[in-house]
Amino acid sequence: MNGGALLQGALSGLAAGGVYAVFAVTLTLMSRLVRVVNFAQAATGMFAAFVAVWFASKLGMPVWLATIAGILVGALLAAIIGWIAATWLSDADLSTRSAMTVGPFLLLMSLSYILFGNKPQPFAPIFNGPAFTVTGVVVSWVTVITVSLAILVAVAAALVLRKTTIGTKLRALSDRPTTAELIGISSKPLAIGVWAVTGAISAVTILIIAPTQSNDAVTLSMLIIPAAAAALLGGFKRLDLAVVGGLLLGLINGMVAQINELALVRNFVPLIFIVILLLWSQRKEVWDAAR
Repeated sequence: MNGGALLQGALSGLAAGGVYAVFAVTLTLMSRLVRVVNFAQAATGMFAAFVAVWFASKLGMPVWLATIAGILVGALLAAIIGWIAATWLSDADLSTRSAMTVGPFLLLMSLSYILFGNKPQPFAPIFNGPAFTVTGVVVSWVTVITVSLAILVAVAAALVLRKTTIGTKLRALSDRPTTAELIGISSKPLAIGVWAVTGAISAVTILIIAPTQSNDAVTLSMLIIPAAAAALLGGFKRLDLAVVGGLLLGLINGMVAQINELALVRNFVPLIFIVILLLWSQRKEVWDAAR
């Protein structure tokens, strides 16, 4: 195995890494602001993207218009799930609210099979072709766009939380929910808004990445696993580490794919990543117990 092949694998893995990073950022936002690890995050984007393809192929919509419609569907679906959580699980803890999202995850998977079948969908590429080369290795526009989108979402979220009135209210609801509501901050519309925005971002991400990989419902929905592993690097609290985790995971996956002896391990890389991070996060307790 030479260095050039590893570099090629690493750069090709960056496209997936950017996707992991985007979803990791949205998972972190959801965890911080509305106290939920949304297992239906990628499934929402998948279903919205399938609807966009259906609009374009069956109704004859222009691709750009079907794309916008799909993004709106993603936002609406997420807002409905958020409304349910804010209405009936407003006082539930993070574990209960997170467990609730398994229901929409399974529902959206089932609906996608019923409405669109079990075959990959004919996505029209929004971005296509090479962007530039690094030491002879081609970097595609999809890679550039997904990595840029991850960084953009993280930076925009940080600025909104620190510099805007809505961000101040969201932080107040996150840190002191009872106090915030006593001073007149209404949590329900803000929570639903967070769900809707992350749903729209999920739809955009799937619409960008789907034409370049296996785009069946299971593969796209299961993007939530490496995304959760990436978010775990930042403890579901830090946006910057969520981006780093996603890109790092993509790089590792890409390099492992170039090594024949490790090809079977490739699908287990996110799981190994999660186990290592959990062991590292518990090291102090383990060391204290050992002493």
